[in-house]
Amino acid sequence: MLKLSPPVRQYLIITGNYWAFTLTDGALRMLVVLHFHQLGFSPLNIALLFLFYEIFGVITNLVGGWLGARIGLNKTMNIGLGLQVIALLALTVPTAMLTVPWVMAAQALSGIAKDLNKMSAKSGIKALLPAGAASAKTQRPVGEAAYESRLYHWVALLTGSKNALKGVGFFLGGVLLATLGFAGAMWAMAGVLLLVWIASLLSLKSDLGKAKNKPKFGDIFSSSRAVNILSAARLFLFGARDVWFVVALPVFMATTLGWADWAVGTFFACWVIGYGMVQSIAPYFTGKKSGKVPDGRAAMRWAIPLAVLTAGIALGVSLGNGLAVILIGGLLLFGVLFAINSSLHSYLIVSYAKEDGASLDVGFYYMANAMGRLIGTVLSGWVYQSAGLAACLWISAAFIALAALISLGLPRHAAV
Repeated sequence: MLKLSPPVRQYLIITGNYWAFTLTDGALRMLVVLHFHQLGFSPLNIALLFLFYEIFGVITNLVGGWLGARIGLNKTMNIGLGLQVIALLALTVPTAMLTVPWVMAAQALSGIAKDLNKMSAKSGIKALLPAGAASAKTQRPVGEAAYESRLYHWVALLTGSKNALKGVGFFLGGVLLATLGFAGAMWAMAGVLLLVWIASLLSLKSDLGKAKNKPKFGDIFSSSRAVNILSAARLFLFGARDVWFVVALPVFMATTLGWADWAVGTFFACWVIGYGMVQSIAPYFTGKKSGKVPDGRAAMRWAIPLAVLTAGIALGVSLGNGLAVILIGGLLLFGVLFAINSSLHSYLIVSYAKEDGASLDVGFYYMANAMGRLIGTVLSGWVYQSAGLAACLWISAAFIALAALISLGLPRHAAV
């Protein structure tokens, strides 16, 4: 029988928690978009339902990193799981009570839960794989290059598997809406996640990621130049994705292309699953074959083709010929390039983060990520409603170009 080391067991528990949470998060996103579109909500109003989700994500990442360093990542992860159960239960009320303020409040809880969970999972890898850790095969300390390679591999696996499962969650959301209805879906997801939460309370290590020196509240703002530059690039990168992906694209598919709800949910599920699979193998595209670990300049080099591709999709949509082919083909290529960019960024922030209290730097970085999602989500509804999908895509291309430009300031080597 295979005996796993304590760090590996903790990594698997964290990954399992992250997977379970991600399934409900992806399903909830699709359920809200499709259900409220059926109720006659406009694209902008649907976007506004996610406003508090994104706003509280910004706040949570900023404060959550400090909290994780003080009380431990096990506690922040478990708080996140518990809050998601409450958020799901809040949406089981009758349809007449699902007012915009009520749904926004439930989404606020879900936003806090999601970012506590993600920050804890990403920071946990740094805590479980400290620099100089022994190799699993030789039991000897690994060198810096080998450590960075293993770190990139672990981060890519966690990030990729999470997004693949988020795609499954999109599909699950469509299926649950068709079979159990909106409230029934919420009850089912809350029940399963409650069991995961109880198991996590009993099994996660109590001092995971707790800083040796208690950080002050003022430490929530990163003092690292590399972390600050990478955070700014991340803001525009994820704003670029969500400005057309969150509201504009699913509504465009349902209205202009005439796709059924289940077809929209299935397409997004397959896209995000493929996106997650590419993220998992991103190290093979960014230097692992040659034995090199990417540095900060790789973030700029991979952003440029993504910006060019997005501008090409925008041009195709503007011309209006073969929209379905342009969108599907463009989305597949966009997914591959965006997955590599995202995985590369996720590795760099874990690498740049200081070892003691890594959650502070990781939390600050994902605060910028959440800010980008917030800007993208609001623009997705507003710009689509006022100017159409092509305008969303042109803004996306401009945002990615800005991310590439900002990335010029990143250090040439991954470790700082």
